[in-house]
Amino acid sequence: MTPPPPVRPGGPGAQRALVWSFANTAFGKFGTLLISIVIARVLGPDEFGTYAVALVALAAVLSFNELGVSLAIVRWEGDPRRIAPTVATISIAASLAFFALAWAAAPSFAAAMGDAGAADVVRVMLVCVPINGLVAVPAALLQRDYQQGKRTIADQVNIWLGAGISVVLALLGWGAMSLAIGRVVASVVFAIMLIAFSPSGLRFGWDRQLVRPLLRFGLPLAAASIVVFAVGYADQLVVGAVLGTSALGFYLLAFNLASFPVTMLSYPIRAVAPAAFARIQHDPWRMDVNFRAAYRLVLVVALPACAFIAGAAVPIVGLVFGEVWLPASLALQWLALQAAVRVVFELAYDFLAVKRRSATLMGIQTAWLAASIPALLVGAQWGGTEGVAAAQFVVAALVLVTGYAWALHRAGVRVRALARTGVLPLAGAVGAGAASWAIAQSPLPDVVAVLLAGFSSLAIIGVLAAMSRSSVRTLRRSDDEEESR
Repeated sequence: MTPPPPVRPGGPGAQRALVWSFANTAFGKFGTLLISIVIARVLGPDEFGTYAVALVALAAVLSFNELGVSLAIVRWEGDPRRIAPTVATISIAASLAFFALAWAAAPSFAAAMGDAGAADVVRVMLVCVPINGLVAVPAALLQRDYQQGKRTIADQVNIWLGAGISVVLALLGWGAMSLAIGRVVASVVFAIMLIAFSPSGLRFGWDRQLVRPLLRFGLPLAAASIVVFAVGYADQLVVGAVLGTSALGFYLLAFNLASFPVTMLSYPIRAVAPAAFARIQHDPWRMDVNFRAAYRLVLVVALPACAFIAGAAVPIVGLVFGEVWLPASLALQWLALQAAVRVVFELAYDFLAVKRRSATLMGIQTAWLAASIPALLVGAQWGGTEGVAAAQFVVAALVLVTGYAWALHRAGVRVRALARTGVLPLAGAVGAGAASWAIAQSPLPDVVAVLLAGFSSLAIIGVLAAMSRSSVRTLRRSDDEEESR
């Protein structure tokens, strides 16, 4: 087996890349939140629901757009530039085919989601599909080389340019279409920047000897990603089809707020973790130790943050979006708890992907989907958007804890030790959630309630972080060892 390529002397390591990635996500999420506030107040639940229909359609296609082959560049043990041209060809060819199929299916999909008039918005959003396929290789090369600084620049331009265009068009009365147009224009600029920043540019080619191993690696991950999409968006599909577009608007707003910790934590870590794990995949003991250290740090921040959102859901929605959006707080309480589960197990997903457990991942996601669908339908009938959100949390907690515990054990992780590292962060989350809920029940103004609940949760996170310094040292030591090679 060819050993993993060494990190270039002086090049950015996982720790520095993680800092860049976190800063990138923090600024991006802050901007996205500001824009969503403006858009939600201008458009209202119905138009926001129409945009949600288009967003679900785009996410569906992107979940398997490049057939999973781009991740091979991140995990490839040799020089990734050897496989890059073939990966690029597969990615763009697949994305063009999927775009054509999705374009034809857009009217039927919009009608099934309860908003036949959303078909045009869906089709405009789908233009992002071939753009995504075009930049799959440049994005993967930047990720592998820990070039998060360059990726940060491209991401920020993408977010703020798209947001600015969307807000202007929304104020001019373009409705949900304003969001779709902003997304497409920004994606074009984003693609140009990624290609320019790519370590080896963008080249197409076709090596028959590589096609079969690439597809053998990527297709199981693509299939798993389809199931991941179905699990992640089944709730929105059910809300739109059963409860209508307006309810979908409320639910999407709650989902976006609940996803704040996921975006802030999971995305930066997932931008670095696969490459970091891949570099030490030849050492099972180090992988176990580093995974448990990363897991502890994720829990320290994610659990109290999600508990704060769940406990203070009502004043948060009232303060940020206004009273017209208060029905979204019912779903937000449960979705925030489900977000904590997502953050933790997305890290496990990336770990198992590097360990080549694609079939195991597929099995877990399939079981999650099979359990979710009936639960979501029952939840929608009995409790509306709140019932759907509650069903999401219960099923995710039961299936993922069981499934990933089994999978990680088989992959060499000491699960009992992993569980012990989560006891203290879980206790802190219970305290943060209880304090936030108590403050939210008081007659304080929304802004005061949110600030008090937020500061109490931050204090708990600070204490937990101080008690987790050994995990930071473990990851830092591992990164220093890799850079010194």
